[in-house]
Amino acid sequence: MYVRALSLRDFRSWEAAELELPPGRTVFLGSNGNGKTNLIEALGYLSTLGSHRVAADVPLIRMGAQRARIGATVVNTGRELRVDMELNQGSANRAQINRSPVRRTREILGILQTVLFAPEDLSLVRGDPGERRRFLDELATARLPRLAGVRADYDKVLRQRSALLKTAGRNARSGARGAEMSTLDVWDGHLAAHGAVLVAQRLRLVHELYPHIAQAYSGIAPESRPAAIGYRSSSLPPEFLDVTRTPRDDDEQVLEAILLQELSTARPKELERGVCLVGPHRDDLELMLGSAPAKSFASHGESWSFALALRLGAFELLRTAGTDPVLILDDVFAELDRRRRTALVSVAATAEQVLITAAVAEDVPAELESTPMRVETVGEADSRTSRIAE
Repeated sequence: MYVRALSLRDFRSWEAAELELPPGRTVFLGSNGNGKTNLIEALGYLSTLGSHRVAADVPLIRMGAQRARIGATVVNTGRELRVDMELNQGSANRAQINRSPVRRTREILGILQTVLFAPEDLSLVRGDPGERRRFLDELATARLPRLAGVRADYDKVLRQRSALLKTAGRNARSGARGAEMSTLDVWDGHLAAHGAVLVAQRLRLVHELYPHIAQAYSGIAPESRPAAIGYRSSSLPPEFLDVTRTPRDDDEQVLEAILLQELSTARPKELERGVCLVGPHRDDLELMLGSAPAKSFASHGESWSFALALRLGAFELLRTAGTDPVLILDDVFAELDRRRRTALVSVAATAEQVLITAAVAEDVPAELESTPMRVETVGEADSRTSRIAE
């Protein structure tokens, strides 16, 4: 898989761009603030419907513009697909496939698969559980695009149920009677059904991913303690949390029953606190070095190694389906020591397409033969825009 062409309109610092991209390795060179990361952020958005830098879409729209557009022509096993995304201020985003509108933006997921490694990835090791849940869910959705709908439905149910818990809790404390309890039973069923699908896919992913992570980490930091991953959940019995357990076809049904029981047990506490205490939104991806949690005991170098191993493991897992995802390396070579650079180079040398950002050419290892594109900014200080230098 590779991106043959990328077009931007009013995306971040780019007023307009039309880029032809070859297979192999392309390096976007430019000083910090010139807009090179914005290019690969746009491709990441087409791949995941989100940015690796910000949580909202509004910062992605160039200041003064009402909408931003991203378009890419993706080649996969000889077949070309055009995908376009329009980000709008104050209205819903819109998407097209081969110039034809689609009903839901998530229908574009799966057309472009990317694995992006960036300095922000340290938060996968040192950050909150939400960062690691996002890593799992985006990777699971890349493999099974229909999971995007499950995630959206689960988030909607979670918001509705959480609001209902607050209302029911207040009424219970004041002695008022309402219909919230019977309504909660309905929302429990929805949350358990959607949550079971999401958890089952996460467990399957962790089971298939963990040998790739262990191998990648041992290659990056052979002198360090062995790395391992697992799934952490207070709602699931221990047998489901065994990373070596082979997933079964009936896991979703079993997990749905487990979640329903846990929701019933937790309801008094949930009413008291006004929050949903059961479900995949409370779970975490466990990262271990030896017998110690990486978040608490990993050094700075070990944290970098684990973050890199997570991305390399994801890349290797995706390519087992027969197609290389596009590998995106955002200004990371300058942050890595020789061994980590070597490990990254060995993977990049075999990928069908690698897109790299760097401040200077010397930051990119010489053994990675690449096509350079220099990014610069033009215009006044308060309205500068990015462009590819001639």
